[in-house]
Amino acid sequence: MYKLLLVEDEEDVREGLVEEIDWESLGFQVVDTAENGMEATELFEKHIPDVVVTDIQMPFMDGLQLAGWIREHYRATKIIILTGYDEFEYAQKAIKLQIDEFLLKPFSSQDLVEVVLKVKRQIDDEAAEKENIHVLMEHYRKSIPVLRELFLSQLVSRSMPSEEIREKSGSYGVNMDGQGFMASVLRIDYVHHYAVLQEEGEEGGASVSLKHSEDRYLQLFAVLNIADEICRRVSGFHVFIHMEDCVLLAALEEKDAALAAQQTLAVLDEIRINVYKYLNLTMTIGAGTVCPYPSEIHQSYRKAVEALDYRLILGNDRVIWIGDVETERNESLVFDEFKEQSLIRCMKVGTAEELEELIGKMFGGIPIPQLSVQDCQVYLMEILACIMKVAKEFGVELEELFGEGAHPFAEVYKYNNLQEVQQWMGAICLKLMNSIAQGRQSGYNQLVENAKEYIRLHFRESDISIHRVCQHLHISTGYFSSIFKKEVKMTFVNYLLQIRMETAKEMLRSTDLKTFEIAEAVGFTDPNYFSFCFRKKFGISPKSYRSGSGGAVND
Repeated sequence: MYKLLLVEDEEDVREGLVEEIDWESLGFQVVDTAENGMEATELFEKHIPDVVVTDIQMPFMDGLQLAGWIREHYRATKIIILTGYDEFEYAQKAIKLQIDEFLLKPFSSQDLVEVVLKVKRQIDDEAAEKENIHVLMEHYRKSIPVLRELFLSQLVSRSMPSEEIREKSGSYGVNMDGQGFMASVLRIDYVHHYAVLQEEGEEGGASVSLKHSEDRYLQLFAVLNIADEICRRVSGFHVFIHMEDCVLLAALEEKDAALAAQQTLAVLDEIRINVYKYLNLTMTIGAGTVCPYPSEIHQSYRKAVEALDYRLILGNDRVIWIGDVETERNESLVFDEFKEQSLIRCMKVGTAEELEELIGKMFGGIPIPQLSVQDCQVYLMEILACIMKVAKEFGVELEELFGEGAHPFAEVYKYNNLQEVQQWMGAICLKLMNSIAQGRQSGYNQLVENAKEYIRLHFRESDISIHRVCQHLHISTGYFSSIFKKEVKMTFVNYLLQIRMETAKEMLRSTDLKTFEIAEAVGFTDPNYFSFCFRKKFGISPKSYRSGSGGAVND
């Protein structure tokens, strides 16, 4: 059901069009009617109609001015212009506004029905085109290489749910079936180019730097091609560019981590040798740990980056496996960036159920049999530090969360086991979540009060608008509109009009000012439009209201 707004200044015509046509059977709902373009603009925010049927000749704002306003603010809305024969030349100007249809007066209800149905077919066709499965599939097919690269980058950047990995790997043709998974970072040794760059830079300036920047990316893509050719011969190996490095992901069938690592290291060394052979470039490659699940690949990638740091000690032009240079520690007991961001997000905008599930996962993954007391203490302290950081960000006092005189890091040792610590931390996070929500609501209330105060101070100015209020409050119009409507139960436009009308009513009762002076005093540039709005609001003209209230009549 499409939404239609009817704009016509003649009441009998307007009501006749609404009553004589069975709009619902045509697939339309007449959401509202307006007597002129100005009133129509005020109704747009409330309804956002799909189609506007409007006359051209109207007071305050004519049909073409309305069409221009619609095209500026709501480009998707279809516009049907009603025009008389003597207005047709004038109406031709509307072509520049991309008017969808014209209907010449006089017209019958059936004539309007045919035009509206024609516009409806246009909307249907546009929707069908967007939803056309063949078009979408073609776009999707062309996008798969880009989506595959994005998916692989996500794998090394953060933890992803196993179900999401299975779904995307299947869709993008990435083989993630394996017993172990390993990430490696292939980095070109650019250091030996520095002297040449510095020497040429003294002569060529910025252009030389740009040239070497371009050369660097060309070299990176050349390395990618060589690595990709080698990886195609090995099942489960994928190579791609991420953060100005080549990254290799291996999904290995070998269960034994050491043997799986050796298979990968052999492929990496073959790539390194071929890059030097064909490109005359040396590379240092960092190889990460072997992890049992695809969702942990980001941990292997992090270790691969750490392995690269050892080239300062071991030298470049080699493959450095983190297992050779560092003693392996349990990776599941790491409060990494993904866990931290998930907890922060949940406390800021999550639900109590989401928080309980997240805390459960954070504690459920602790490997009790291999647990080191020191590692466990560090893990818990990192979680507490995260909670305290969020509390500081939102101005929540620690005593409010942990109790008066409490020392958060010492509180952990009061509990007998991890289950008790989990319950305690869960309760602290829930308390912080509620404090943030209450503070946000208070912020909403204060924001709306500030807006109301600004409106009360400036409603007499004709150019006051929602954009001006938002500039004053330093927020976006979309964000402000949703909050204002939710808190005040009316749109900004209606609230502003209400303030102006109530003030005008009081001035009509208590002053001898003429109607046009009162109109100007409450922010209207057109006294006729002021009278129109007043009658629309109170069902009586300003002059009649003043006479009925016993005030002086000087109009």
